[in-house]
Parts: sequence; structure tokens; C-alpha cells
Amino acid sequence: MPTCRRKRVVLTEPSETLLQAAKSNPNKEVYYLQQTGEIFETYEAYAARMSFYRLKQFQCEVTGKSGLDYFQALESEQQEAQTMHSRFPEPLKAAVLKAVQWQVVGRLDHLVEAVFDRFKDRYFVDEKVFVDAQGDKFYAKVVQVHPPKTKGESVGVPVENQASSSSVPSPPHEISDDDAAQIHKIGGDLKIPAKEALVRDDPLKYSYKVQILEEQHEKSHEKGKAASKDKAKWSGSFMDVQCSVMSRDRLAFSKSILRRFIRDCVDRDAAVASPWTVKPVIAKHYGVDSVMPEETRKGVEDIKRGEIDKRKKIWEDKEGPPTKKQKKMTAAQEERVKALAVAAEKREREAREKAERQQKAKEEAERLAAEKKKKKPIRYPTEDLDVRLNDKEKKAGLKVKKPTPSKLGLPFGENQGTFEAFLTSWNFLVIYGQPLHLSTFTMDEFEHALRHSLVDPPCALLGEIHSTLIYNLRTVPFTRHSAVLSLLRLQDTLEEDDRVLGVSVDELAGAMADVGNNWERIPLRHTEMRDGWEEALLGCLKDHATFDNFPRLREVLTRLLFAPEPHAEVSSSSSSSRVSSPAANNLSVQSSPSERYYALPPADRIDILTLMCNLAVSSKAVHSHMESCEEQLTALRKEKIEIGRQKKQYTEEMNSLAGETEVKEPVTNGIVPDEDTMMHESSDLSDVPSEDGSETASTSSARQKRSARQKDLRQKAHTQAHAKQRELARAQAASAKQALAEHRRLDEEVNKLERRLEAIEREFRKLLGAVRIKPLGKDRFHNRIWWFDGMGSASLLGSGGVVQYGTGRIFIQGPSEMDLELMLKRDDDDYEARRLEEEGPEGMLAPSEWAQYAEPEELDEFLAWLNPKGVRELALKNSFIKWWSHIAPGMRKRISDLNISAKLPEARRSTRTKSSGHDVSREPYMMWTNRRAVNSV
Repeated sequence: MPTCRRKRVVLTEPSETLLQAAKSNPNKEVYYLQQTGEIFETYEAYAARMSFYRLKQFQCEVTGKSGLDYFQALESEQQEAQTMHSRFPEPLKAAVLKAVQWQVVGRLDHLVEAVFDRFKDRYFVDEKVFVDAQGDKFYAKVVQVHPPKTKGESVGVPVENQASSSSVPSPPHEISDDDAAQIHKIGGDLKIPAKEALVRDDPLKYSYKVQILEEQHEKSHEKGKAASKDKAKWSGSFMDVQCSVMSRDRLAFSKSILRRFIRDCVDRDAAVASPWTVKPVIAKHYGVDSVMPEETRKGVEDIKRGEIDKRKKIWEDKEGPPTKKQKKMTAAQEERVKALAVAAEKREREAREKAERQQKAKEEAERLAAEKKKKKPIRYPTEDLDVRLNDKEKKAGLKVKKPTPSKLGLPFGENQGTFEAFLTSWNFLVIYGQPLHLSTFTMDEFEHALRHSLVDPPCALLGEIHSTLIYNLRTVPFTRHSAVLSLLRLQDTLEEDDRVLGVSVDELAGAMADVGNNWERIPLRHTEMRDGWEEALLGCLKDHATFDNFPRLREVLTRLLFAPEPHAEVSSSSSSSRVSSPAANNLSVQSSPSERYYALPPADRIDILTLMCNLAVSSKAVHSHMESCEEQLTALRKEKIEIGRQKKQYTEEMNSLAGETEVKEPVTNGIVPDEDTMMHESSDLSDVPSEDGSETASTSSARQKRSARQKDLRQKAHTQAHAKQRELARAQAASAKQALAEHRRLDEEVNKLERRLEAIEREFRKLLGAVRIKPLGKDRFHNRIWWFDGMGSASLLGSGGVVQYGTGRIFIQGPSEMDLELMLKRDDDDYEARRLEEEGPEGMLAPSEWAQYAEPEELDEFLAWLNPKGVRELALKNSFIKWWSHIAPGMRKRISDLNISAKLPEARRSTRTKSSGHDVSREPYMMWTNRRAVNSV
């Protein structure tokens, strides 16, 4: 039976309720587990049991294999049992099972030892054995077993003489059934002690008639064919042998095989001193008595009773010896007993107080150990929410509260859903600008374009965006008139007089009938300012939009095709591009999309672009671009690895050159004067003639000659030494100069590689943005930090290294639902209070809520608030450090551009003429041009 956690798996029995229900209703449907035969009343119980059986936590009880499910373990046990039963000698099975039946042995190993010792030298009829004869081992079959002979009978022929017996079978000596039943009866009975059984039924006194089947191992052919013929003649012959020359195959009979056989065939109850019993089916098959004899039953009960008494005595000894009946005591004895009782009570009280003191001391030690364990220094970085600022860090100036990000400063920030759709659309258009043939534009330009409400002058940015998307959606499969079909299906669920903005579904469908029907063939040329893109847009919506992918389909189409009454329409006299024309409440005059698009509120325009971007994702051009980006990313990864190897090699060479230069530097600093030079100079001074004139002229002349010769010799030696030193110095100087030049060259190569690595990082960011967008990281409260610049077709640096930006801001998105749930599951009870303290009520962002940092100073404060002891904020801070040279300049460049655009109207205003407002056409978003536009498109 397979085991689970070292316990046998017990099959589930049907409940009493189920059995009663089955009796009352035989046709009741139940769930049947075929592999185990279990029956379940509900599917939940069946599925739970099946899930339990499928867990990889079961073990094969026979082989010990673990990590299996129940059915694999059961199959393994069945295969091993089948192999074991096929190997174990069949004639031996019944004798072994009869021997172990009703045996009371604690451990299975002890039972196996006893059985093996009894049967290792006892053989039975039809058993196949090995026989040693004259140095050769033969494979033989036991034909007859002769019990020990009486004293009057002659002993069988010795084995040495039997080897030469004839191959003609000798007439078998018939054995009666009574004799066959007595074979090994005493020796195989485990109730009889082993020594007594050996004396009464000695296996060495048995003789066996065996028939040679074949030789086990053929000898080498060196002895020739004659030897082979001699051995062949033994095949089929009979001989009488004893157990001393007989043996079994170890693959058929050994302690391990015997243990597996017994464990597979017997069982035992869990009660104390329960006997081993052969399983009923196996006992019936091998003729083993399944009814316990009365004598055996009494013996088992005696053993069980003795074991119980033994355990009971052990428990009584632990509790103390039984008290004996005492005699009546005298008064003096009673006084003495009382005194002893008082002393014993006092000792007991003192012992109890001492135990209490020890217990208190132990608890105090445990408390101190727990506090010490709590104060154990934490290895940083760790979980961010486990990091708290201590008083020392607060006094050092570390910020506790995060700078509050701005929500109102977001484009269309009054509605978080609108902003998120706006951000998604801008990001898609910028990232996939190359396959869309659309130049990049900033988020501010995109916002101003969506707020543009003047028909004249038209906004080129809006025309290019919609035209490129329309061309792209022509390649995406669509259903003709899908919007009209959706409206008609909606009409079936509405009342007859249902109107939206004063227009019914029938009126709207009629107005749509003749507009934008050939949108997929209308030429929207760049050279013609994309004339007609509004009608093509309506046709695109007719064939692509449904209420499933565009819930506000009816309202948007109504605003595109109907206008208010002329006297009710409010003229958009505002010259600011940020002020959009308010839509009339009741639209009754049919109009054209080219006139009505600029009256759409920005939210409707964003919804249209969101739909078109979502559809364009499945286009072939976008998919091809994503695959191309994946290939380029792989190439950049390989190049980055190669550059890293080259940089490491150059650095090692530079370090070796620097070491050589340091070694040579003390020698090349200058020439140290030697002793000969010093002596020469001193000699020159000493050779100056004295002025006192005390020496004679002859002595002075001889001294001068001698001094001149010495001077010449010293001068010559000094010149040679100086020449050698100068030559060595020149060689060292040349070597140092060459090493320095090589060091400079390698340094330049390393700088080139570093610049290339920076370019690879920027290119990697651009390409990765087209495949998947990831935030810079998360803060301690799982707020996601986004920076969208430099991805897709946008670049961080322009020509000449000029800083470029897309958003020029850092966006903060609230934690996801999953992250928020994980934070709430923490043991910290003060999580909300901590978040309120460190973020403030305005800085706490809900899931999918957005805010931004637009000023570099705000971002500096945010970076100072991040704690690098936390894993998330450490990674986030490293990301900021990596891209800081592009983030901060981009933010400053945006602020500068906003200031310039705000001052331009004042600078252009003339004091001589009355101005009616600034020129909208000079706004940055109106001056944008599409440099990637294809002329034919």
C-alpha cells in the first residue's frame, strides 16, 4: 500500500448515509473512483480525493521511491510485487507463510531473521538449486526429499562417489504422504526454539535426490572438446546430495527478497502484541489455516496480557511504589510522623518556591534572548516596509514625508480615466511612429492639439495622426457597417422615442448612410494637408467600431454628424487653443464631420484615438516592427557583451602599464652622482697650488705631473660612467614615453567603449519600449514610477547632443490591486497610519490613480525621500542615477519651452495697433510638421 508521510493511505469507506440512500434508491447516481474502488456522494469529495491522489508526495512502500503520486506509487508496488513473486521459489512460499502465521514478533526485521535462519538450509520438492560437484556448479531440480534416516538404514552414497553415477535415472524411492507432511515440520515451526529445532530436525541429516538441468558456467575452451563432452553427460542425470553442497540463487532467496515477500503477504493489527497474520486471499491460495487454533489463541492472549502488565508496571514505577498497609502507631510514633510530615511539607514548599524562581529566571532569560534576537542587525537591503527611520537618521535630516505629487497638473487631470486613455494613445503614437510614418511630438503638443477647437486654421498634427492611423487600419480586417448594425441591435432594446442629444437611432443611421463609404480608398495626401480625413475617420468608425470596443459610439457619431440650431450655437470666440467649444445640448441640424470634429470635447477625441490605437496594434506593420525590434535587441545584447570583454582587456593592459611606469619612475627621475665624481671634485680642489710658497720648485713640479696623470684617469672614468648613465636614462625615458602613449591610447579606447555603451543603453531603451514598457521601479508603498521619454521612435538626444524630451515629467501610478492586498495582509497594524504619515492625505494614490512631478526640485526631494535600505527603493534610486543625465535636463528643457511659448504672445503684440489676441498658428503644436510622411500616402 503506498505511504504518505510514512503512513499507509487508508481508502475512504462510503458513509452510512450513502449506504442507506443506496438501499432505498438503487439508481442513485454517485461518483466512482475506478482506480481505488472508492465511492463518493458529491463531486466536491470526489475531486478533493482525486486532487489528493495526484499530489507528488507518495512513496512506494516496496522500493522506497518518493515524489510519486498515488497511482504511480501503486503501479510501482504492483510491478515490484509481481517481479518478487515470480522470483521467489514457489515450493518455499507455503512453508514460509505457515511459519509466520500467528507469530507475535515486534519488528518485521526480527521475523525475517528468524525465518531466514530456519529455511536457508532446508529445501523442498520441485525447488531449483545450485549443486557443487567435483569443483563444478550445476543447476538442478529437487526431485525427492529424504528425511533423516533411522539407525538401521544405511547412509546415502557420498557426494564424491555420486558424481560418477550414470545418467540413467535411478528408480525413485517413493515417499508416503505422511512422510512428505513431516518434511521440515519441526525445523520450520517458529514456536519451537531454534536450538531445540536444530537438535530434533537437523537439516544436515536430510538427503535430496536432484536432477541436473545444466551447468551454471561453462569453463574456458582450453581443456578441449573432451572436457565439454564429459560435462554434457551430466545433463539429465540424478544424484543424491546434502544441503552442504546445495545453495539457492541470491536473486530468488535472500533476506531482502524474503522481507519483501513477507511484508507483501502478511498484516498485523495496531493493538499491543498483535500477531502477524497472512492475508486471507493468500492464505486460501497456499492452504494456510486462517482460523487461529485455541492453543495459539491462548498463547497470544498470554503474551498480550504480559505486555500490558509490563507497561502498567512501568507506569506504576514512575508514579511511585504502592503503599503498604501500615500497623497502628503509638502516640510517640504519631508525633514523630507529624514532625516528619511538617518537615516534608516545608521542604516541598521550599522546593516549589525554588522551582517558581527558576521558572521566572528561565522566562526572563528567554525574554532577554528574544529581545536580543529582535535587536539583531538586519542585513540590508531588505523589504522596504520593514525599514523605519530611527531618531538618529531623522536628526541627520533624512526626510520622513514624501513630496506631494500633483494630480491637477496632469493633462485632463480632472478625470483619471481620460488621462490614462490620453497617456496610452500618446505613448502608442510616439513608440510606433516609425511603422506609422509619424514624427515624434511632445505630450504638451498632443494635449494642445486635442484642445484645438478652431476650424480655421486647421491643426496639422490632428490631421497627420488620424490619417496615419486610417491608413494603418485599412490593413486590419473589419466588418462592413458594424457601427450601424450595433445601433440597430440597440434600437430593439430601446423605447420608440428614445433620443440622445435630440437625435434618434433612425435619424443617426440615415445620416451615416452617405458619409465615408469609401474611406479605405480616399487619398489622404500629405501634400494636400490630408484633406478629407474627417469623412474618412467617420467611415473608419462605421466599419470598425461597435458598442463592445467603443461604448460611447452613439454620442460621438451624433456629435460628428449633427449640429445645433444656428441661433442656439455658441460661437467659439476664444482665441486660446486650450478652450474647447461647448457642445449644444440639443443637436438637430445635419452637418458634416469636417465641420463638427472641432466641436467635439477632448474626451471624445481621446476615446476615438484610443479605439484606433487598440485596433492598430493588430496590424501587420506594427507586428513586423515589434519583431524587428526583438532582433535588434538580441544583436545589442551580444554587442554589449563583446564591448564588456574589450573594456576589461583594455583595463587590464592599462593597469599593467601603470605598474611598469611606477617601477621605472625612481630610476628615470635623474642621475645620482657617484663616488668617483665626488672624489674627482674634491681632488680638483685639493690640487690647487698653495700660496704660502713653502714648498720647493722641484717638489711642486713632480706633484703637478703626478696630479695631472691621476686627473686624466679620473676624468676618463667619469666620462665613461656618465655616458652609460645617460644612455640608460635615454632608454628608460623612451620606454616610459612609449608606455605613457600606449596608456593614453588605451584610455581613449576605453572612453570610446563607454560612450558606445551609453549609446547602446539609449538604443536598448528605444527598442525595448516597442516590445514591452516597464516602470523605472516602485517605492516602498508599491507606487509605480514611470518615465516615458526616449522610447520607440523618440530619442533622448538630438543632432549635436541637444537634449530632447517627450513628457519632461515623472509620473506616479498608485499600487495595483494585488500589491495593495499584499500590503494589507502584513502584520503591521499601523500600515495606514504610516502611509498617511509618510505620504500625506493628498499623496496617497488609489489603484490606477495618477500624479506627476514636473519640477526638478520636486524630483530632488523625492530622491532624498527614497531609502536605499529597501530593495525596491534601492533599485528605483539606481534607475534614477542611471538616467539622471537625461531626466533632469529634459525637465528643465520643458520648463524653458513653456516659458518661451508663454512670453511669445507678449513679444509679438504691437503697441501701435489694437490686437484682438495672439496668433494661434504660431503656437508650437501648430508649427509641428511630419518629417516622416510618405509622399504617396
